[in-house]
Amino acid sequence: MDTPEESRLPDVPFTLGEAESLGVSRDRLRGSNFMAAGYGLYRPATWEFTLSEAARALCAATPGAWISHTTAAQLHGLILPPWLQDAAELHVSKPRKLPETRRRGITGHTLLAYDDEVETVNGLRISTRARTWLDLARHLPLPNLVCMGDQLIRVPRAVFEGRTGPYATPASLRAMTARHKNLQGIVRARDALGLMRVGADSAPETLLRLAMLDAGLPEPELQLSLWPTPSAPSADLGYRRRRIAIQYDGGTHDDPFQAKRDQRRDAAFRNAGWTVLVLDNHDLADGYDGAVRRIKAALRNAWTDPAIVAGFATGS
Repeated sequence: MDTPEESRLPDVPFTLGEAESLGVSRDRLRGSNFMAAGYGLYRPATWEFTLSEAARALCAATPGAWISHTTAAQLHGLILPPWLQDAAELHVSKPRKLPETRRRGITGHTLLAYDDEVETVNGLRISTRARTWLDLARHLPLPNLVCMGDQLIRVPRAVFEGRTGPYATPASLRAMTARHKNLQGIVRARDALGLMRVGADSAPETLLRLAMLDAGLPEPELQLSLWPTPSAPSADLGYRRRRIAIQYDGGTHDDPFQAKRDQRRDAAFRNAGWTVLVLDNHDLADGYDGAVRRIKAALRNAWTDPAIVAGFATGS
């Protein structure tokens, strides 16, 4: 049975200092009601793991530190490869002048970070999205790093996302890499910057574009509008002069309402004389090998289509 002091403890991870300030001794914390969660950290025995609460307790127990790397990416909602999306290990960083954090289940880092690369969100010190991208440059394969970068620089849809500006710009990311010339992974970060483009709305779209470039295809235009009006149907990517529209329809497109919108969108392109290629998660699982072959075939056919050839001749 809880003592009055124990009942005042939070029902999430807490520090030894918090417990002692409420009159709960170390001996009581060794009882069946609590479990050690690392040096100086405890949690109720019935507590179920929640990343944000665990991160908050870790920061409270680690003066001068901030949440970083994979943990920061998870909390920020950044695109991670499948093997890291549900990682439970906590990552925390400190300035180089402080000793590295060493606790069970926690990966500590000591590094140089400028004031504008760490922020406080709802009381939690955490690396910014841009700095998180840079920290992960040494750990992520290049395509995954480009996916995260594209997410940072994309222009949001304010009506759906509640923000008007991107999380970062190519220029701001270049400036950040320039002041961390000796950081491990900096070469890969620069390579990723050269491949990032504004306009990709999802990781599958970015991976498709990279697969097309790897196959030697011309770089496609992103968010390709059929007409120069805000409400015009648009393709995820494609080739305007060859009238080829490419759509990636992921899981959200299974919704009946969305499916009807997709059908009207594709019909508008086809009625305007475009070739429309619709890809899905099966193409993604295939590494886009089959999709690349279809795109190559569409490009070959475009050169033999009399209407498209005439369009090139007139510059339309």
